[in-house]
Amino acid sequence: MTGKDFKADRKVKKARCETPPKKDTSSRLKSVTPSDTKGKEKAKAVHSVSSPQSTPPTSFKIVAGSYEKLLYGLEGTASSSESKYEFHLKPVFIFPAHVSHIKAVAASPGGKWLATGSADEIIKVWDLARRKEIGGLMHHEGSITYLEFPSRSHLLSASEDGTMSLFHARDWVVLRTFKGHKGRVNSVAVHPSGKIALSVGQDRTLRMWDLMRGKGSSSIKLGKEGEIVRWSLRGSFFIVQYHSSLEIFSTDMVLRHTLSHASRIHCVRFCRWPDDRGELMLVAAEDKKVSVYQFFDDPEKSPSIIAEMVGHSNRVKAVETLEVAMPGPETKSQNARKSTTIACTISSDGNIFVYDLAALHDGTTELMQLRPVAEYDTKGTRLTCLTVSENRSKEETDDGHAKIGKRKRADEREDSGEEEGKGAEKEGEEGE
Repeated sequence: MTGKDFKADRKVKKARCETPPKKDTSSRLKSVTPSDTKGKEKAKAVHSVSSPQSTPPTSFKIVAGSYEKLLYGLEGTASSSESKYEFHLKPVFIFPAHVSHIKAVAASPGGKWLATGSADEIIKVWDLARRKEIGGLMHHEGSITYLEFPSRSHLLSASEDGTMSLFHARDWVVLRTFKGHKGRVNSVAVHPSGKIALSVGQDRTLRMWDLMRGKGSSSIKLGKEGEIVRWSLRGSFFIVQYHSSLEIFSTDMVLRHTLSHASRIHCVRFCRWPDDRGELMLVAAEDKKVSVYQFFDDPEKSPSIIAEMVGHSNRVKAVETLEVAMPGPETKSQNARKSTTIACTISSDGNIFVYDLAALHDGTTELMQLRPVAEYDTKGTRLTCLTVSENRSKEETDDGHAKIGKRKRADEREDSGEEEGKGAEKEGEEGE
C-alpha cells in the first residue's frame, strides 16, 4: 500500500483554530440540551450516525492495530445450514502501517475510509474498499490517543498534545481545533445529535465542546483522571470510567449510579439488544472477559450484569459491535433471523473473537456465558485497538458517497463561504 503523505494544515483552505475561554464562569457543566443551540448560526452539526441503516451489511470488516506496528484486516461473513448459523473470518491484509505502535483505529460509516493513529504522531488515512493509502495528517504534536468518524464526512481526533481536531473527510483539511485540556486527552464522545462532545483527560477534567461553534462550552473537575467517556445510544445519559469504576450521569449532570467492576476496565461500548429490545453496555476488562450490563427503563434502577463473553486467555483490550444481515436458511424455519448484532473483541493473547449477541435472552435470571462463534489467531501479536465496519464493495461505497455528496454539496459550499467570511471579519476586528 503506497500513497503520498500530506499535511492537514496545507493551504487548500484556511483552517479555523479557536481556543475556549481561559476562565470558566461556571464550576459545573451546563445541562446537555443540544436542541437549544441557536439557529442563527449556519454551522452544521456533525450529523449523527447512531441510527441503524435500513439494510444491514451481509459481510463485515475487522481492522486491528498492534504494538508491533502491524495492521490486521479481516473479512467476516455468515452462512446458514438447516440447523444453525456459522460465522467465518478470512485475513485480507497484514502489514506494518506506522513506524511506531498503533494506538487508535476508526472506520467511517459505510466502510469507505479507515484512519489509524500512532505514537509517531501521525494519522494515516486509507481507502478501505480499495486498500490504498491516501496520506498522512500531521496536525498533532503528540501521540494519537483517539479517533472517531462521527459521520461519513468528518473525522475527530485527540492527542497527547492536549488538543482535539475535526477534519473534513473529503479534502482532509482541519475544520476545528479544540484546545482546553492541560495534558493528554484520553477519550472523546460525540452526542448522537452531533452538536456537542464530551472529553476527559490527564488534567482530571470533564469538558463539554460546542461542535456547532467550534469552542469549549464548560468543564468540571472530576478529582481523578477519566480514561473513557461514552454517550448512551439515545444520548439520554453518559458514563465516565476510571480504572475499575464507572460513573453514570444524566444529561443534567446528576450522578445516577456508580458501578464497581471486578477488574481494570479497558473499553466500554453501548449497543442494542438484538431485535431492538433496549440498550446494553459491554465492558472489556483485565479479567479476560467482556461483561454485558443491562440497562432498564427506570433510570433509578442500577444496571446489572446479565452475561459474560469468555474465551480469551489475557486482558481484553477492546470491543466493538455491528448489526449484520443474516443469510436466508436453506429450509424454511420459524427460527430464521433477518439480522443480528455481532460483538468483536481483541486481547493481549493475540486473538480476535466474534460473538453473536442473539444468544442473549431477555429476562433471564442466570448469568449467561457467551463463547466466540468465529476467531482468528495473530500468533501472539499484542493487539491494541479495534474497529468494525460494513464490508461494502468500492462500487457501493462510491455510489453511496456520491448520493450523499449531491445532497450536501450546495449547503457545504454556502457554509464554507460564510465561515470564511466570518473568520476574515474577526481577524480584521482583532487587527484593529
